[in-house]
Order: sequence, then structure tokens, then C-alpha cells
Amino acid sequence: MTLDPVHVEGIAQLAGALAENVDDRDHTDLARTVWNEWLDPLRDDGGRVVVDPVGERRLRSVPIDEVALVDDPFPTTHGLDAGTINPTTFKNGLVLDVAQAAVAAVPSDLDLHRSRTLVLTAHSNDRTLSLDSEWRQWDDGYSKYVTVQSPRVSRYAEGVVHALSLYLAESTHALEHADEVSDLLLLDGPLYPKELLNWRDRDAELRDLITEAKPQSVVENYVRLVERFLDRGVALAGFVKNPASNLITQTVDARGVDAPWTDDTAMFARLLERREDGDRRTDVLTFTGWFRSRGGADRTLAADSDALGVDRVRPPEEYEVTFFVVYDPREDLCYRVEAPYGVTRDDDVRERLTKQILRDVATTRGPPEAVEKADSLARVGREEKAALRRKFERRFDSEFVRTYDDVRWSGDD
Repeated sequence: MTLDPVHVEGIAQLAGALAENVDDRDHTDLARTVWNEWLDPLRDDGGRVVVDPVGERRLRSVPIDEVALVDDPFPTTHGLDAGTINPTTFKNGLVLDVAQAAVAAVPSDLDLHRSRTLVLTAHSNDRTLSLDSEWRQWDDGYSKYVTVQSPRVSRYAEGVVHALSLYLAESTHALEHADEVSDLLLLDGPLYPKELLNWRDRDAELRDLITEAKPQSVVENYVRLVERFLDRGVALAGFVKNPASNLITQTVDARGVDAPWTDDTAMFARLLERREDGDRRTDVLTFTGWFRSRGGADRTLAADSDALGVDRVRPPEEYEVTFFVVYDPREDLCYRVEAPYGVTRDDDVRERLTKQILRDVATTRGPPEAVEKADSLARVGREEKAALRRKFERRFDSEFVRTYDDVRWSGDD
């Protein structure tokens, strides 16, 4: 233990002094004001609509015990996830990350679970190197892999190799198995590669990078995935466990209202939490209606945007991001569910998708089973990461660049 009781008490007293100057009792009223007066629709300071309702704008609730027992609106569900070893820098100058993607099925499909797509993305400042390869198969044809050379950057090499590996593996694997999904595919994360799309709002080097061929090809994969599912009439959605959007709060703030929340999730949690006699109710799931999002990272796929130059063969509005938020009071957590407007514009499909998510959250007390299974399949554990780094060191005849944290946390899970 690093803190004695007297130290803990001293820190608590500091927090108490701070609390005397912070009063959040009016935050709930402000959240309701934003909900009632700003979201039908929400416009930025230039008058462009960035958030507007799909269907009726409502706050709803459902008893957890009841929704957990409803029949599955979708007879089968599939989950998709990708995991990486995390960006690694070697003393020979290489920076790389490796991602593997997997699809899980509920009910289970062991052959499908065996399949993997692996992507190794590497960055080097040596202009004589050519690291790109063709796709190759292994594991009796169940899986495939490729190596990709990252566009050169003077900074952000670790972030770039991570994003390209992760999203290329995920999108390629999704396209590979799209036709095996008959009812619903849930991505573990957002509908589009937001980490990559956010480069548009970073510094000039990343803004320029996103227009290059490799990042564009990743975005195109997600556009084609949406088209594939819309063409087949199969539902597609993303389940975001840790939503971090701040589109609403920033827009409200820019319009002259001081939004006190760190992001939209904090606002929705305040809006959706229900209390009786001062205690949080934990017997109901609360959730919003659906909204269309055209700002922040989502503006890239808005109907009036360029989709980074990727051709959209269907009406552009069908690719737009729509979302709803569900709040689980048992864990005090908000989840965001995203789907293309081409899916959610249909009232029946939208209601079925909402009910499926509510049933799954009520049952698992967390993400849907298909998402959790995909996460388990794709995750690269600590021991596997260490073993892979050792193999890379031998193959490259070069050690990876260690930091003190690699030593400090080497024994932790």
C-alpha cells in the first residue's frame, strides 16, 4: 500500500474543499433543456444541421427483467472485432503493429470462429525499403495475412501503424464474411473508422495523410461494407462500449450555452439516470430515440460531404451515421449504438435493432454476447504480445525500444 490512512483522509479533505465550489445540481435541468430545445434539430453556428431525430424524439425506459426475456428480434447475430499487439518501436528504426480480426456467431459456428485476418503495418524512414506484400493464406485456407508499409510521417508513426492495422484487418475480415451474416452484424466499436477519420481534425501532417491511397482504401472498405449489407437487406450496426463523442456538447457550447459535461456521454448519463428518494433506480434500462449525426468524425460520411473521395453507389444519405444511447444503471454506464441511415430509416428494423440491443444488455449486463465473443477471439493477450515481440526481435536481429513502464508493469495483466 502506497498511502497511509492519514494520507487518504488528507486527500479526501482536499476533495471536500473542492466540492464546496462545485454544484452540479442544475446539470440535470440543463441536460433536459438541451434535449427539449436543442436537438430537433441541432445546428452548428453556421446553420448546418449536425444532429436531428430519426423518428420520434423520445426518452424511454424498459424493465430489465422483462426485456431480458423477450425473444430475439434477430434469430442469429454475428460480432466482429480486431485486436492488436500495440505499436512497437525497434532499435533498427521500424515501427509496427499487428492486428487480427475475427467474427463470432450466436449460435456458435466453429469454422467461422477459426478464421482470422492478420495485418502487419510497418513504418520506416528508410526509403529503400519496400514492405508491402500480397495477401497470403494459411491455416488450410481459413485465414490470410498481409504486410503493409505505412505512409511516412515525421511524427505519429505509432498511431498511424496502429490505426491502419486495426481498421484494415477489421474491414477486410468483415467483407470476407459479409455473406455469411443472415440477420445482424454488430461491430465491436463504431460503424466507421473514427480514429482514422479524426485525423482530419488533427495537425496538418495527419490531415494530408488521410487523403493518401492506403487510408482511403480503408475508408472505402467500410463504405463497401455498408453497401453490401444494404443491398442484401441485412442489418449492420456498431456497439460502442466507451463512447467519446462531444459533438452535441461542443455545438451547444459554441452556440453560447456553457455545457458543463466533458462529452456527450456525460450529458446522456445525466439525462437518462433515474432516481427515487435520492437513490439510483437499477431495475430499468433507459434509452434515447435514434438520431442522425453529421458532425465531428461523422461529417465525412454525411450526405453533403465528400466521403474522402470514395464513390458511393447508393444515395449518399443512406451512409450517414445514426445512433441511439442506452444507459445501464446497474453499472452506471452509457453505450452508443450506431447504424447507417439506410438501415434505421425503416421503422420496423429500427425498433427491432433497439429491442435486440436492450435484450442483450439486460441479459449480459454489458455488451451483446456476439460482441463479447468476437472480442475474446480477436484479443491478443499480454503473454502473446510478449512472445510475438521476442520473435520479432530475433527475426529483425534488433531489440524493441523499451521504456520504464515495460519493466514496471511487466508482471501485470
